[in-house]
Amino acid sequence: MSLLELFCHVDDFWQAFASHWEHEQLQSGEKCRRRNGQLCGSEIMTILIYFHIFRQRDFKTFYTQFVQVQLRGEFPNLVSYNRFVELMPSVLVPLCAYLRYCYGECSGVSFIDSTPLAVCHNRRITRHRTFKDVAQRGKNSVDWFFGFKLHLVVNDRGQLLACRLTAGNVDDRVPVPQLSRWLWGKLFGDKGYLSQPLTEQLLQRGLHLVTRLKSKMKNRLILLANKLLLRKRSILETIIDQLKNISQIEHTRHRSMANFMVNIVCGLIAYSHQPSKPSLALDLPQLEALIPN
Repeated sequence: MSLLELFCHVDDFWQAFASHWEHEQLQSGEKCRRRNGQLCGSEIMTILIYFHIFRQRDFKTFYTQFVQVQLRGEFPNLVSYNRFVELMPSVLVPLCAYLRYCYGECSGVSFIDSTPLAVCHNRRITRHRTFKDVAQRGKNSVDWFFGFKLHLVVNDRGQLLACRLTAGNVDDRVPVPQLSRWLWGKLFGDKGYLSQPLTEQLLQRGLHLVTRLKSKMKNRLILLANKLLLRKRSILETIIDQLKNISQIEHTRHRSMANFMVNIVCGLIAYSHQPSKPSLALDLPQLEALIPN
């Protein structure tokens, strides 16, 4: 997606969202000045998202050496880097709403998984201050980490359907009911989502949770279609790899919670605008055959 296409898409959303958002905000009762800044909200959002689309690793270098030098014609009212960093938290709510606007549609075949987002090296946990009161120690299949978990749900086309950020010590099964509120058909996950009460709860809403069995559990019959789709759960692992290594949603240089959230949301939006996503390339007849009536 080009910069012009991205700005037009973001600005169309901003024009529809800004007035409604301002109307819904709580008021203190005191008069306050509402002057327009040099950069409007859609311009700030576009620069933040384009940083991830442009696949850069250092935002300061991207802003000072690329945006301020080569994009001065597209953004004539650019502010200094320090001022732009101060403006970033102001668009966190619109970015979250825009991410929801970029979600795909449920096709009946969905995949769920979580990934750790470490905020510091394990040796520096006791000295870490930025996320001291919110981040927690967790453990995945590789090692212990200190930070958060990002829970993602995608469809068979690789489009995002839902996401949620939790502390690192939260069980993967806890956010599943909220993440799957608008899903139907089948939801495929790893052994970490194995739970009979959760399966029964989702079945009452018409959603079938399919997971592998643990080694010490009794064997059970499973449909061949479900078994094959469980093998395709790696599509979500590929998406997570792209989010971490291309969109750079995980690094240990954050200095505030708000900008940490902005970085994650913009990375997810950049992935949503990616023209080619990992997918299973299932057509409608194949989906109808996989999902029972």
